[in-house]
Amino acid sequence: MFDTPAGETKAIAPLVISASRATDIPAFHSTWLMHRLNQGYCVRANPFNRKQKSFISFSQCKVIVFWSKNPKPLLPYLDAISARGIQYYFQYTINDYEKEGLEPNVPQLGDRIETFIRLSEKIGREKVIWRFDPVMRLDCVSLDEILDRIDGIGERISPYTTKLVFSFVDILNYAKVTKRIKKYSVGAQELNSNERLDFAQKLTAANAAWKNALELATCAEIDNLSHLGIRRNACIDDALIRTMCPGDAKHDAKKSAARKDTGQRKACGCAPSKDIGAYNTCLHLCAYCYANHSEGAVRNTFDKLSIESESLLS
Repeated sequence: MFDTPAGETKAIAPLVISASRATDIPAFHSTWLMHRLNQGYCVRANPFNRKQKSFISFSQCKVIVFWSKNPKPLLPYLDAISARGIQYYFQYTINDYEKEGLEPNVPQLGDRIETFIRLSEKIGREKVIWRFDPVMRLDCVSLDEILDRIDGIGERISPYTTKLVFSFVDILNYAKVTKRIKKYSVGAQELNSNERLDFAQKLTAANAAWKNALELATCAEIDNLSHLGIRRNACIDDALIRTMCPGDAKHDAKKSAARKDTGQRKACGCAPSKDIGAYNTCLHLCAYCYANHSEGAVRNTFDKLSIESESLLS
């Protein structure tokens, strides 16, 4: 049980918080997060039924995994989070679809790279994981051009991370995404198995030439690319978490080896965590994002959101 302003309430107290697969909390909700940490809990509404809510206590939290395309607004708060005894690392997505306008509200590429480097120098390169997600085949841009863009980013940031995680766009399963991307007239399409293999081979070659060759991994992909040295990733990474929390018996290696988040896709290798984000709360408004229904839905949510809100879906 947990004390809230409304009285004693049943709450879960996870060891690992995901912040968040559903939205960019560092970019848009840093002050809200810090207020919730000060309050000791937050509320997560079921995205399909807002009346169903779960209380999440931070009392046992050991690690926060941040997912972001622009963590710059969170940087001033990192010392305060550390002072609470909470460890953290970042899944930092740096794509390059600037010319196509597919990520309309992310900062310019150069600014994102500068923030990546600054963050890495502050917390350590092993805690800032580069994601290029998703990889898309576009009518106006060849896969080789996408590889050239990745190569350009890798040349600059490879000394400041240890891993590159990538995944291929999955459009067909999301009708709203298909409809939204059509408005951009870029002809985004999924890659077939031969294209995925060719891309992985060329990426492996590019990586080998960078200043610091990175570990390569895919996110929730069915392809087995182990013969190229590319493994299937665990974005909520029990191995990394154990190194960050060496004194925590609850992350014993033998126990952790069998841990898997059953709430994620079959090909996902993530360990269990509790996500505190919400759909329709990310103003990046990326064309391919499954977590936003529409720009209007996002702006409507923001109009109602307050720093005092227990949940991002109040």
